[in-house]
Amino acid sequence: MPCAFAQEEPAAPASPHTVSGNVALMSNYVFRGITYTQNRPALQGGFDYAHESGLYAGIWGTNVSHKAINDASLELDLYGGYARSFGDWRFDVGLLQFYYPENPKLPGSDDKYNTLELYGAVGWHILTLKYSRTLTNFFGYSSASIGTGKGNSHGSGYLELNADVPLPQDFTLGLHVGRQWVRNYGEYDYTDWRAAISKTFGGGWTVSFAYTGTNASRTLWVADGKRLGTAHWILGLKRTF
Repeated sequence: MPCAFAQEEPAAPASPHTVSGNVALMSNYVFRGITYTQNRPALQGGFDYAHESGLYAGIWGTNVSHKAINDASLELDLYGGYARSFGDWRFDVGLLQFYYPENPKLPGSDDKYNTLELYGAVGWHILTLKYSRTLTNFFGYSSASIGTGKGNSHGSGYLELNADVPLPQDFTLGLHVGRQWVRNYGEYDYTDWRAAISKTFGGGWTVSFAYTGTNASRTLWVADGKRLGTAHWILGLKRTF
Protein backbone atom coordinates (compact mmCIF):
# COMPACT_ATOMS: atom_id res chain seq x y z
CA MET A 1 0.00 0.00 0.00
CA PRO A 2 1.45 3.43 -0.92
CA CYS A 3 2.16 5.79 1.93
CA ALA A 4 -0.58 8.41 2.35
CA PHE A 5 2.05 11.02 3.14
CA ALA A 6 4.31 10.37 0.15
CA GLN A 7 5.39 13.61 -1.49
CA GLU A 8 4.50 14.25 -5.12
CA GLU A 9 7.29 14.80 -7.62
CA PRO A 10 7.86 18.53 -8.15
CA ALA A 11 6.45 19.82 -11.45
CA ALA A 12 8.99 20.50 -14.15
CA PRO A 13 9.63 24.21 -14.63
CA ALA A 14 7.91 25.75 -17.62
CA SER A 15 10.17 26.14 -20.64
CA PRO A 16 11.09 29.70 -21.62
CA HIS A 17 10.89 28.61 -25.26
CA THR A 18 7.76 28.24 -27.37
CA VAL A 19 7.63 26.77 -30.87
CA SER A 20 4.46 26.67 -32.96
CA GLY A 21 3.50 26.01 -36.55
CA ASN A 22 0.66 26.80 -38.89
CA VAL A 23 -0.67 25.69 -42.26
CA ALA A 24 -3.48 27.25 -44.29
CA LEU A 25 -5.36 26.81 -47.53
CA MET A 26 -6.62 30.12 -48.90
CA SER A 27 -8.76 30.84 -51.94
CA ASN A 28 -6.43 33.76 -52.81
CA TYR A 29 -3.16 35.27 -51.57
CA VAL A 30 -3.84 38.97 -51.03
CA PHE A 31 -1.16 41.14 -49.42
CA ARG A 32 -1.98 44.75 -48.59
CA GLY A 33 -4.96 44.51 -50.89
CA ILE A 34 -3.00 43.20 -53.91
CA THR A 35 -3.43 39.63 -55.18
CA TYR A 36 -0.17 37.81 -55.78
CA THR A 37 -1.77 34.57 -56.98
CA GLN A 38 -4.02 36.35 -59.49
CA ASN A 39 -7.17 35.21 -57.68
CA ARG A 40 -6.05 31.59 -57.47
CA PRO A 41 -5.68 29.41 -54.33
CA ALA A 42 -2.63 29.53 -52.08
CA LEU A 43 -1.11 26.92 -49.78
CA GLN A 44 0.63 28.69 -46.91
CA GLY A 45 2.42 27.79 -43.71
CA GLY A 46 5.22 28.56 -41.32
CA PHE A 47 6.92 28.13 -37.96
CA ASP A 48 7.36 30.56 -35.06
CA TYR A 49 9.76 30.63 -32.14
CA ALA A 50 9.25 32.85 -29.08
CA HIS A 51 11.28 33.34 -25.90
CA GLU A 52 9.78 34.51 -22.64
CA SER A 53 12.03 37.58 -22.81
CA GLY A 54 10.01 38.84 -25.77
CA LEU A 55 12.41 37.87 -28.54
CA TYR A 56 10.90 35.97 -31.46
CA ALA A 57 11.68 34.71 -34.97
CA GLY A 58 9.83 32.89 -37.69
CA ILE A 59 9.49 31.81 -41.28
CA TRP A 60 6.36 31.75 -43.44
CA GLY A 61 5.81 30.77 -47.05
CA THR A 62 3.22 30.84 -49.80
CA ASN A 63 2.97 30.11 -53.47
CA VAL A 64 2.68 33.11 -55.81
CA SER A 65 1.83 33.59 -59.47
CA HIS A 66 4.82 33.76 -61.82
CA LYS A 67 2.95 36.51 -63.66
CA ALA A 68 2.28 38.68 -60.59
CA ILE A 69 5.89 38.21 -59.37
CA ASN A 70 7.85 37.78 -62.60
CA ASP A 71 9.17 34.18 -62.92
CA ALA A 72 8.57 33.39 -59.21
CA SER A 73 6.54 30.55 -57.71
CA LEU A 74 7.36 30.86 -53.99
CA GLU A 75 7.58 33.66 -51.43
CA LEU A 76 9.36 33.16 -48.11
CA ASP A 77 9.02 35.70 -45.30
CA LEU A 78 11.80 35.64 -42.69
CA TYR A 79 11.25 37.78 -39.61
CA GLY A 80 12.46 38.42 -36.10
CA GLY A 81 11.94 41.00 -33.40
CA TYR A 82 11.01 41.88 -29.86
CA ALA A 83 7.48 42.13 -28.45
CA ARG A 84 6.15 42.81 -24.95
CA SER A 85 2.83 43.51 -23.26
CA PHE A 86 2.17 45.84 -20.34
CA GLY A 87 -1.41 45.67 -19.12
CA ASP A 88 -3.66 46.65 -22.02
CA TRP A 89 -0.70 47.84 -24.12
CA ARG A 90 1.42 45.86 -26.61
CA PHE A 91 4.65 46.83 -28.34
CA ASP A 92 6.47 45.12 -31.19
CA VAL A 93 9.52 46.00 -33.30
CA GLY A 94 11.33 43.85 -35.84
CA LEU A 95 12.67 43.11 -39.31
CA LEU A 96 10.88 41.34 -42.16
CA GLN A 97 12.63 39.97 -45.25
CA PHE A 98 10.52 39.14 -48.30
CA TYR A 99 12.56 36.56 -50.20
CA TYR A 100 11.88 34.81 -53.50
CA PRO A 101 14.17 31.75 -53.85
CA GLU A 102 14.28 31.93 -57.66
CA ASN A 103 15.65 35.50 -57.27
CA PRO A 104 13.26 36.85 -59.91
CA LYS A 105 13.92 40.24 -61.48
CA LEU A 106 11.55 42.92 -62.63
CA PRO A 107 11.03 42.74 -66.40
CA GLY A 108 13.77 44.47 -68.36
CA SER A 109 16.09 45.12 -65.40
CA ASP A 110 18.44 43.50 -62.89
CA ASP A 111 16.36 44.72 -59.91
CA LYS A 112 15.13 41.89 -57.68
CA TYR A 113 11.82 41.72 -55.83
CA ASN A 114 13.53 40.74 -52.54
CA THR A 115 12.70 43.44 -49.98
CA LEU A 116 13.73 44.14 -46.37
CA GLU A 117 11.42 46.08 -44.04
CA LEU A 118 11.78 47.49 -40.54
CA TYR A 119 8.50 47.62 -38.61
CA GLY A 120 7.13 48.89 -35.33
CA ALA A 121 3.69 48.44 -33.80
CA VAL A 122 1.75 49.54 -30.74
CA GLY A 123 -1.47 47.92 -29.61
CA TRP A 124 -4.16 48.83 -27.10
CA HIS A 125 -7.11 46.54 -26.35
CA ILE A 126 -8.52 45.52 -29.75
CA LEU A 127 -6.54 48.11 -31.77
CA THR A 128 -3.08 47.83 -33.34
CA LEU A 129 -1.25 50.61 -35.20
CA LYS A 130 1.76 49.48 -37.26
CA TYR A 131 4.28 51.20 -39.53
CA SER A 132 6.65 49.40 -41.92
CA ARG A 133 9.52 51.05 -43.81
CA THR A 134 11.69 49.49 -46.51
CA LEU A 135 15.46 49.41 -45.99
CA THR A 136 15.90 48.35 -49.62
CA ASN A 137 14.06 49.20 -52.81
CA PHE A 138 10.34 48.54 -52.63
CA PHE A 139 10.09 45.18 -54.43
CA GLY A 140 12.73 46.30 -56.92
CA TYR A 141 11.24 49.66 -57.93
CA SER A 142 14.03 51.88 -59.31
CA SER A 143 14.93 54.05 -62.30
CA ALA A 144 16.07 50.94 -64.18
CA SER A 145 12.98 48.82 -63.50
CA ILE A 146 10.32 51.55 -63.78
CA GLY A 147 12.15 53.54 -66.44
CA THR A 148 11.28 57.05 -65.27
CA GLY A 149 14.65 58.24 -63.93
CA LYS A 150 13.23 59.06 -60.49
CA GLY A 151 15.80 57.10 -58.49
CA ASN A 152 15.41 54.31 -55.97
CA SER A 153 12.47 53.54 -53.69
CA HIS A 154 14.36 53.03 -50.39
CA GLY A 155 12.27 54.33 -47.50
CA SER A 156 8.85 53.42 -48.87
CA GLY A 157 6.31 53.07 -46.06
CA TYR A 158 3.12 51.31 -45.09
CA LEU A 159 0.88 52.51 -42.24
CA GLU A 160 -1.98 50.31 -41.04
CA LEU A 161 -4.65 50.26 -38.36
CA ASN A 162 -6.19 46.94 -37.35
CA ALA A 163 -9.04 46.04 -35.00
CA ASP A 164 -9.89 42.53 -33.80
CA VAL A 165 -13.35 42.56 -32.24
CA PRO A 166 -14.24 39.43 -30.21
CA LEU A 167 -17.76 38.14 -30.82
CA PRO A 168 -19.85 35.39 -29.18
CA GLN A 169 -19.31 31.72 -30.05
CA ASP A 170 -15.57 32.19 -30.72
CA PHE A 171 -16.15 34.47 -33.70
CA THR A 172 -13.87 37.46 -34.38
CA LEU A 173 -14.50 40.47 -36.57
CA GLY A 174 -11.30 41.79 -38.12
CA LEU A 175 -11.16 45.30 -39.60
CA HIS A 176 -8.18 46.83 -41.41
CA VAL A 177 -7.21 49.97 -43.29
CA GLY A 178 -3.73 50.71 -44.66
CA ARG A 179 -1.86 53.21 -46.78
CA GLN A 180 1.08 52.28 -49.01
CA TRP A 181 3.59 54.94 -50.07
CA VAL A 182 6.21 54.16 -52.72
CA ARG A 183 9.05 56.67 -52.40
CA ASN A 184 9.68 58.64 -55.61
CA TYR A 185 6.87 56.76 -57.33
CA GLY A 186 3.72 58.32 -55.91
CA GLU A 187 1.63 57.11 -58.80
CA TYR A 188 1.87 53.64 -57.21
CA ASP A 189 0.56 54.85 -53.81
CA TYR A 190 -2.78 53.44 -52.69
CA THR A 191 -5.09 52.76 -49.75
CA ASP A 192 -6.43 49.30 -48.96
CA TRP A 193 -9.09 47.98 -46.59
CA ARG A 194 -10.36 44.62 -45.37
CA ALA A 195 -13.26 43.23 -43.34
CA ALA A 196 -13.08 39.62 -42.16
CA ILE A 197 -15.03 37.25 -39.97
CA SER A 198 -13.33 34.19 -38.46
CA LYS A 199 -14.29 31.37 -36.11
CA THR A 200 -11.97 29.16 -34.09
CA PHE A 201 -12.64 25.49 -33.40
CA GLY A 202 -11.01 22.84 -31.25
CA GLY A 203 -7.70 21.40 -32.35
CA GLY A 204 -6.33 24.75 -33.51
CA TRP A 205 -8.64 25.11 -36.53
CA THR A 206 -9.83 28.49 -37.82
CA VAL A 207 -12.19 29.27 -40.70
CA SER A 208 -12.22 32.79 -42.14
CA PHE A 209 -14.08 34.81 -44.77
CA ALA A 210 -12.84 38.22 -45.87
CA TYR A 211 -13.50 41.03 -48.34
CA THR A 212 -10.69 43.35 -49.44
CA GLY A 213 -10.41 46.35 -51.73
CA THR A 214 -8.05 49.15 -52.78
CA ASN A 215 -7.96 52.35 -54.78
CA ALA A 216 -4.72 51.24 -56.50
CA SER A 217 -4.24 52.46 -60.05
CA ARG A 218 -6.06 50.21 -62.50
CA THR A 219 -3.44 50.86 -65.15
CA LEU A 220 -0.27 50.45 -63.05
CA TRP A 221 -1.13 47.59 -60.68
CA VAL A 222 -1.64 45.11 -63.50
CA ALA A 223 -0.04 41.76 -64.42
CA ASP A 224 -0.74 39.79 -67.58
CA GLY A 225 -3.58 42.17 -68.33
CA LYS A 226 -5.30 41.47 -64.99
CA ARG A 227 -5.89 44.11 -62.34
CA LEU A 228 -4.25 43.17 -59.03
CA GLY A 229 -5.89 45.66 -56.66
CA THR A 230 -9.58 45.12 -57.37
CA ALA A 231 -11.99 43.80 -54.72
CA HIS A 232 -11.44 40.21 -53.55
CA TRP A 233 -13.45 37.67 -51.56
CA ILE A 234 -11.16 35.31 -49.62
CA LEU A 235 -12.11 32.03 -47.94
CA GLY A 236 -9.55 30.39 -45.67
CA LEU A 237 -8.98 27.29 -43.55
CA LYS A 238 -6.06 27.35 -41.11
CA ARG A 239 -4.66 25.08 -38.45
CA THR A 240 -2.20 26.11 -35.73
CA PHE A 241 -0.21 23.47 -33.86
